[in-house]
Amino acid sequence: MRGLNTKGLLAFVAGLALVVGGAGCGGDNDEGGGGNESFDLVIGDSIPLTGDLSDFGPPGQKASDLAVAQINNAIKEAGVDQTVKVVHEDNETSPQAAVQAARKLVDSDGASCITGAWASADTIPTAQSVSIPDGILQISPASTSDEITGLDDDGLVNRTSPPDSFQGPTLANTMADALGGAEGKTVNIGARNDSYGTGLAGTFGDAWKGLGGSVGQQVIYDPEQPSYDSEAGQITSGNPDATVIIDFPETFVKVGPALQRTGNWDPSKGWFTDGLASSDVPESVDAQVIDGMRGTAPGSPDKGEASTAFDDLYTSSDPKDVDRQTFDTQNFDATILCYLAAVAAGSTDGKDMADQLVDVSAPPGAPYTWEQLPEAIKALQNGDDIDYQGASGAIDMDDAGDATAGVYDIYTFKGATLTLDEIGETPVAQPNQ
Repeated sequence: MRGLNTKGLLAFVAGLALVVGGAGCGGDNDEGGGGNESFDLVIGDSIPLTGDLSDFGPPGQKASDLAVAQINNAIKEAGVDQTVKVVHEDNETSPQAAVQAARKLVDSDGASCITGAWASADTIPTAQSVSIPDGILQISPASTSDEITGLDDDGLVNRTSPPDSFQGPTLANTMADALGGAEGKTVNIGARNDSYGTGLAGTFGDAWKGLGGSVGQQVIYDPEQPSYDSEAGQITSGNPDATVIIDFPETFVKVGPALQRTGNWDPSKGWFTDGLASSDVPESVDAQVIDGMRGTAPGSPDKGEASTAFDDLYTSSDPKDVDRQTFDTQNFDATILCYLAAVAAGSTDGKDMADQLVDVSAPPGAPYTWEQLPEAIKALQNGDDIDYQGASGAIDMDDAGDATAGVYDIYTFKGATLTLDEIGETPVAQPNQ
């Protein structure tokens, strides 16, 4: 799976995570349009083909294209009068470029649902400048900052990856297990200065201290700096028991070597988060910098039929030279949810779709996977409630648009290869515990 040297999966199942914000309750689509409605839906895919997250862009684009192909196959099988297309725009992993990309997708291409952006620092301005004022449904596959939860968005801003209120405690618990407990252990944190880095540093730090550990140095650095020698010295100071790096690949290309130059960096004590869970990182950083580093990232169920089927679909489809990466399944699911929300609403109006999104992505309701899209279409047209089961697993959006169910993978850089560790299944760490 994922084009990696896969040895296993650590699945954090968040089935009981509905305590966070309250799970979205599905109904019988009483307020939706439903019925055999004809429509033409344009999905705008705001994708990082360049910039700090460019490792993830091409696989995300391929996943979105595959989703639209499956949707159109299902439309044909169901015999409905609908068309769906996706238009991709490079958001450059830049807030300004992301807003410009979204504006083009909406104004020029006619998109009423946007999948993206990917970096939280790009998703938030996209929401504030385009999606919310224009009434566009937005579903990010990769933005995990907790700031997104609190946006005043009238249900328009959502995501298929769990928020950092889950990842922080999950990483803390995983590290505590590896270190024989957190009590008496000190962790240093190095994080990029944006909504993702500072937010996750805080969420992880609070969870780590809640387990009895302490945070030594917390160094927040500008991702646009030319060098990081001073920051690296602070991050590696004090002989910590472990160090957490919260960053993106293109910045870590400079941060990682700076850590190594201090002479105090031991990658076997290093941990990372989802922004660095890229199999391309070893191509840009010397193996001595990363060998032994471990980390967490949202994934997909190792034994889930829908996830296995997606892996088969992805690996057998062109372009075959685009290997899988973190968040590809989440973008696949975001694309399909744009469509299912339109079917449930009987409309391609962004606000109408937003009103139906939680219902089609969370229980109660009959479960349907992406392989059962024709049946899901018919159910929605009959006014029935469905619970979409994604390629990334159960999504179960709550009323804030946050995915409250899913899985996390535990990764390790072994030499020049990113691998998945064979650890087994463990319940997801709950926020504030």
